[in-house]
Amino acid sequence: MASLAVSSAAQSCEEHRHSFSLLFYHAVRDLKPVWMLEDMRAMETFYQEEDACHKTYTPSEALLYAIVHDHQAYARYLLNRYIHEALAKPGKRFNLCPSPAAPHLVMAVRYDRRYILGLILQATHRITGSPAASSSSSPSSCADRAGCFHMEDGRTPLHLACELLHPEAVLMLLGSGASPRALDRDGLTPLDVLLETLWNWNREVKGAVSRRQCLDNLLMFMPKVHFKMKGALRMEPERWSEVLGEETYKYLTERKPAPLILAAMQTVLRQLNPATFPDSLHELPIPSSLKPQGLLPVTQRDSSVVQPSV
Repeated sequence: MASLAVSSAAQSCEEHRHSFSLLFYHAVRDLKPVWMLEDMRAMETFYQEEDACHKTYTPSEALLYAIVHDHQAYARYLLNRYIHEALAKPGKRFNLCPSPAAPHLVMAVRYDRRYILGLILQATHRITGSPAASSSSSPSSCADRAGCFHMEDGRTPLHLACELLHPEAVLMLLGSGASPRALDRDGLTPLDVLLETLWNWNREVKGAVSRRQCLDNLLMFMPKVHFKMKGALRMEPERWSEVLGEETYKYLTERKPAPLILAAMQTVLRQLNPATFPDSLHELPIPSSLKPQGLLPVTQRDSSVVQPSV
């Protein structure tokens, strides 16, 4: 009888923890006010003694929920109030793979959460001054780290943004200091990944603008074009000319120099401060038609955030 009572109590405790997790998850999903979410996050639940260190959700775990559900106000609060803790590696309940890096940046790219992606990149700059630091265990390294989601092939967030055809994410990562020359375990650069995607998607009408924007954004940050597929492009000139356009094809295969406007933009963009991107982009004294499209200045993006209702 005693063992039955203990078993019943343990089951009840587990059900309570599961119920609380769903409540918090649903509250973030429903864009509840920040103060309410913080009360719930910090509320100690009835964990067993051996789980004492997991009585509450950490800022890092809460930020993952905010990214999934695009709760912009909550993500901004967490990154402002708990900048180091929010970008730390989450606890055991969120360990999806053994990567040493925190998964927040990759998650923002995967879900195409552009505003929160910008917040994370700005936060990494505030921590160390560059989101492309060499230490894989630091949150500041996440602009050049694959992070989680079983990306065991070594791809970076920029590789992922190119694969998913997210032009704004490509631009934000590059402008914030991510390297377009980063290699995955197969020796592929983000440009290689994008070219593979363009090849496979060329006959699809849907998404043609996004595909072209991704390529244009990437090339603007690559004054020297080095990529593994250059030989493959030269072997099939007719098909690749159709995919890329003749001028871009000849540029990538080194048969022509960069178009004048591309060369000019490459020079200009190298002068921008990654820590103030994209504001520095919008402040350039050149016609707006020449600037990469799709990003609002930080001030406008801040004011455009819809605050959740009480």
